[in-house]
Amino acid sequence: MSKKTVAVMPGTQKILETMGEQIKLARLRRNLSTELVAERAGISRATLWAVEKGTPTVAIGTYAAVLHALGGMDKDLGLIAKDEIYAKRIQDFNIKVPKRARRIK
Repeated sequence: MSKKTVAVMPGTQKILETMGEQIKLARLRRNLSTELVAERAGISRATLWAVEKGTPTVAIGTYAAVLHALGGMDKDLGLIAKDEIYAKRIQDFNIKVPKRARRIK
């Protein structure tokens, strides 16, 4: 089976790498082994290593499982895109936002 490739912008790749490093540091601060965290998250150690490297082909659900295995850190995922500035401006101007994108003819 061939490896998946994902087109990721360089800035996004850097964010994933930083997030992976932070996850690894959180694991090490808690003095948890890769075996234990992988078992708690229901993944392999190889997948945990991919998370800690910030590999873009790892599913976001796997990142969430690892964060949960580190002691409930997955609750912070609710903060993603919470206060988007552009959306707030649209809301402030009371502009109606369509529920779907327009179909291009």
